[in-house]
Amino acid sequence: MYLSLLKSLNRLNPRAWDFIQLTRIDKPIGIYLLLWPTLWAVWIAGKGSPSLSTLLIFVVGVFLMRAAGCVINDFADRKVDGHVKRTEQRPLVSGRVTSKEALVLFAVLVTLSFVLVLFTNATTIWLSFGGLALAACYPFMKRYTYYPQVVLGAAFSWGMPMAFTAETGELPAAAWLLYIANLLWTVGYDTYYAMTDREDDLKIGVKSTAVLFGDADRVIILTLQCLALFCLMLAGTRFELGLYFFIGLLVAAGCFGWEFWSTRDKDPQACFRAFLHNHWAGLAIFVGIVMDYALR
Repeated sequence: MYLSLLKSLNRLNPRAWDFIQLTRIDKPIGIYLLLWPTLWAVWIAGKGSPSLSTLLIFVVGVFLMRAAGCVINDFADRKVDGHVKRTEQRPLVSGRVTSKEALVLFAVLVTLSFVLVLFTNATTIWLSFGGLALAACYPFMKRYTYYPQVVLGAAFSWGMPMAFTAETGELPAAAWLLYIANLLWTVGYDTYYAMTDREDDLKIGVKSTAVLFGDADRVIILTLQCLALFCLMLAGTRFELGLYFFIGLLVAAGCFGWEFWSTRDKDPQACFRAFLHNHWAGLAIFVGIVMDYALR
C-alpha cells in the first residue's frame, strides 16, 4: 500500500519517482533504523508518557533528516555510485536529477527539520547544529577514513540527547549510555551493509569498516552488538527499567545471533538481509521500553 501510494505520485508527476528514489522514501529501512533508537530516548525521557508535541517533532524530524541524509550522500557519491553495481542506476548517477536540484532539495529538507526544532527549546536548538554537521559530513568520510560507519553512528544517535533536552530540558549522564549503545549498534549493522559492496569498494578505493575489518568482520560486528546491549543494560539500570525492557534486549540478542549465523558464508545478499534484519532488533527494544512503562 505504501509503495502503491508513492507510485501514484509518479503518475501525477513523471519526475516524482526520481526524487522519491533520491530520498529513499521507497526504502523505509533507514527510517526504521533511525526511528527506533530515537523513540527509545523519547519514551525514556518522558518516563513512558512523552508529550505529543515532542513525539510528533521527532517522528517527523526522523523522516525529514533521513531523507536529507540520503540526498547529500548521493550528491557526495555521484561520481562513485556508477562504479558499484547496486547503485549504478541511482537518480544522480543516471542524470535524472541534477546536482543543483539535489542540493536545493537537501536545503529544503534541512530547513523544514530546523523549523521543527524551533518548537522545542534553546538547548535542543543548539544541539541540532551538531546533528546537521554530522549528517552533512558523513557521506564524505569514506574518502578519508576507514571509519565512516562511526560518523554515521554518531549522526544516527544525535536525536537521542536532543530528545531528552526537548522533553525535560536536561541531559542526564545516563543518556550518553543510550547514545554510545546506538553508535555501536549502527557501526555493526552498517558494516553488514558495507559488506554487500566490499568487492566494488576495494576496486575503486572507497573506505569502510567492512574493508578495514577484513576476515574478522562478523566477529567484530557481533562484538559491537554485544557491547551495545551491555550499554543498554547499564542505561536500563540507571533509568530503573524492568523486566520487559530486558526481555526486549534478549529478543534483540536473538536477532544478532541469527544475523551472525546467517552470514557465515559472507554472501553479499545474506549480509544485506542481516542489515535489514536489524530493524527487528530496534523494534523489540522499543516494544520492551513501552511495555515496561505501561505495565509496571
